[in-house]
Amino acid sequence: MNNSELYTKTSQQINKLITQQYSTSFSTAMRLLNEPDRTHLYNIYGFVRVADELVDTLRPSNAAILLKDFETHTFTAIRSQVSLNPVIHAFAKTVHTYNIPSQLIKAFFISMSMDLSKKKYSASQYQAYIYGSAEAVGLMCLCVFTEGKISSYKKYTPAAQALGSAFQKVNFLRDLQADNLDLGRVYFPGVDFTHFNDEQKNTITQDISNDFKQAKVMIHQLPVASRYGVLLAYMYYMVLLHKLITTPANRLKQERIRVQSPHKLVLYILVVIRKFLRI
Repeated sequence: MNNSELYTKTSQQINKLITQQYSTSFSTAMRLLNEPDRTHLYNIYGFVRVADELVDTLRPSNAAILLKDFETHTFTAIRSQVSLNPVIHAFAKTVHTYNIPSQLIKAFFISMSMDLSKKKYSASQYQAYIYGSAEAVGLMCLCVFTEGKISSYKKYTPAAQALGSAFQKVNFLRDLQADNLDLGRVYFPGVDFTHFNDEQKNTITQDISNDFKQAKVMIHQLPVASRYGVLLAYMYYMVLLHKLITTPANRLKQERIRVQSPHKLVLYILVVIRKFLRI
């Protein structure tokens, strides 16, 4: 291994660490991916997580400038295939390997910039935000899963977008309290946090259920290398959705709904068995 390869490998390890530190659920699901899919998914997750942390957690006074610098640096690295930022360096390698379209990355940055100023969303703004923050990321992952094959990518695009959308909407609903109290945001159009009720919650969960139904068709058709990791993430979020459906709206305004570790372990074992049996 030469020094260039060592730097890339180290950069990939950093993205893996970011994934493991920030999401036990996704990092567990990624264990069920075969290589090289697993490494490239770490690269995508680490990249989007760093940008998300900037606009959601760190939020310095110059956040807009830093985000724009991060975007500029990203596209420079994609062109040159080199970055002194290890997170961007590894992501750029993944973009190059699977020809990830630049418009997906641009859409992601548009959504991140929306988080710096927007507190409430119209229906069109909501859809635009979800596309950039979740659907576009799902499509980046799909580029990896389909190994850059255009026909397969086009075939699974609607389902991949639906899955990313479902994941994001579940996160919005379970983070309703934190988004409102800590960041002053409500993503769902026409929803006021103070008056959020079960009728509104049921409308949202039905919309999420529809997304999951559309996404499910794709999962069992994915290549074996990626199928079971995606299936585990799907099952985990389906459990979360069920908990959200059965939780009163007033409680969602007071706490973040979680799936307990023993339940996650059961899901993991079930999917490992399915992977072993190839079912």
